[in-house]
Amino acid sequence: MSSNLALLFHIAWRHLVVRRRQTAVAIGGVAVGVGFFLAVSALMVGSQNDFIKTLISAAPHIIIYDELRSPPPQPGVRIYGGADAAVALHGYKLRNEVRGIKDWQAILRTVNDTPGAIGSPSLSGAVTLRLGGREEPLGIVGIEPGLESKVSDVADKLRAGSLDDLERAQGGVIVGEELARRLGLNMGDIVNATAASGTTKPLRIVGLVKKGNTMIGQSSGYMLLREAQSLLARPFIINRIGVRLTDAYAADDVAHALESRYAYKAESWQERSSDFLSFLVTRNVIMYAVVSAILLVASFGIYTAVSNSVADKRRDIAILRSMGFSQGDLQLVFVFEGLALAMAGVVVGWVLGTALMEALGSLKFPVSGEDQRIPLDRSTRQYLIAAVASLLSGGIAAWLPARKAARVDPVDILRGAI
Repeated sequence: MSSNLALLFHIAWRHLVVRRRQTAVAIGGVAVGVGFFLAVSALMVGSQNDFIKTLISAAPHIIIYDELRSPPPQPGVRIYGGADAAVALHGYKLRNEVRGIKDWQAILRTVNDTPGAIGSPSLSGAVTLRLGGREEPLGIVGIEPGLESKVSDVADKLRAGSLDDLERAQGGVIVGEELARRLGLNMGDIVNATAASGTTKPLRIVGLVKKGNTMIGQSSGYMLLREAQSLLARPFIINRIGVRLTDAYAADDVAHALESRYAYKAESWQERSSDFLSFLVTRNVIMYAVVSAILLVASFGIYTAVSNSVADKRRDIAILRSMGFSQGDLQLVFVFEGLALAMAGVVVGWVLGTALMEALGSLKFPVSGEDQRIPLDRSTRQYLIAAVASLLSGGIAAWLPARKAARVDPVDILRGAI
């Protein structure tokens, strides 16, 4: 059996060697398809992975808010509601309480007791910055620097200063550098902040957030938690708990467990970014459809090469059949030709794709004043996908004319050749 296969391989190899130009064209077509498949998929998958990494790291994996996802029904609806309701309530206004999260210390302990989880309490509110007759709104977030640096990457987004500077400076605040530019503020400058309660407090700029970090926001500022509570006149109150997990993809399950236990809205990063994630799924479908079409077109060269080989070798086919070769043997000869063309094209395409990825990876683009490179996915998975798809399409493209060749009656061919 092995000697028979070796003979079939030899026949297929001789067919390819004889038609060198057509063989080179077919291999080149597959190589170009594989190369551009690798370049496009590396670009698309790499940008997607970078985007998801940003979604995961820019904010806590889970945020617990001081609100109920399903508020309790109005007393009138609860008592007189139902299928045969005696009353109908509409146009009423829900009571707005600034109570924050009740018994938040117990929730924080539960979070910290969860394996692989750590929580950070915070208080958010709004103030107005006033300087030289100019006013700018600022959403402040009171944080514990040591804990916040463990649940979000705000510390990595600072142009100047650090979270620890909030502990060192009385009334320290970190703002976006774009907001500081509009107000003409620099590091160490002092600006007055007024809360809705009427409390006014001088704040000192101890840090600047880099421009372009939309997940943090240029209209957001960070203060020490106890100082934010004092400025907003909400002592000992927090309205948010950020949670970071060792396994970010377990955020949905942990959020549901926390919400079921404490009733407060616990929002995972997947829920916050559901629209973006749905868009990425659609984007992936489009991407793989396009690059698969590239590989499919490349397989047409194999189909053409094998079809021409079948047409040119009709007399040889008849002789082989008369010598005792079966239809399956002849099919294998031409399928081997197609697979050999596909394999050679894959190897050359890997080289071409790697070169294209190196060229793309060397490009730099100015983003927010910094040169950044294109994120690329160079994983082995992309190479394997390209190889399997090319070999599969090449095998099918070769099998179609091979099947036709094997069915030809050798007597008719030999009579026609006389």
